[in-house]
Amino acid sequence: MDALDIDGAWVFTPRVHSDSRGSFLEWFRDAEVQADLGHRLDVAQANCSVSRRGVIRGIHFADVPPGQAKYVSCVRGCVLDVVVDLRVGSPGYGRWAAVPLNDETRRAVVVAEGLGHAFIALSDEATVLYLCSTPYAPGREHGVHPLDPDIGIAWPGDVEVILSDKDAAAPSLAEARSAGLLPDYADCLAYAARLCST
Repeated sequence: MDALDIDGAWVFTPRVHSDSRGSFLEWFRDAEVQADLGHRLDVAQANCSVSRRGVIRGIHFADVPPGQAKYVSCVRGCVLDVVVDLRVGSPGYGRWAAVPLNDETRRAVVVAEGLGHAFIALSDEATVLYLCSTPYAPGREHGVHPLDPDIGIAWPGDVEVILSDKDAAAPSLAEARSAGLLPDYADCLAYAARLCST
């Protein structure tokens, strides 16, 4: 896997075997994910979202521990997938990285616990699948506003943005930090070390 400019985030580009019948690929390879994460991605939940063009989902994250690691792939259409370092005390705090995911390259993004995740649908309709290390738990799930100018994600300018009520009401990065919602970098490293030792 290739590392992104965010510590704890990688891109997996599978080998797609194509012939006259269609194509075949290994969508998820535990050994490769484990080599980078340092531990197995225990899958507790698999999500599927279908979004129309312009829908932004995120920036979402969960309390650490246990956090929620994700393995994200777009199986139909095209999205711009974004990872944001929300870990207070991290050298990359506030930094983001974007990766196009689509049904041609079949790339996937691996997001470690403590990082924020979002994407925008760029095709008329996009289907995104993500494997999650922990199940959804409303009490420990949070969001940061995806259009926060202090984060400054370069969302495509030719797309009319659509947000859920929840994402539109999400706090800015500064507000989330002031409210004590953001993960602590040291806690994330300690939790990752515990996962690696088991």
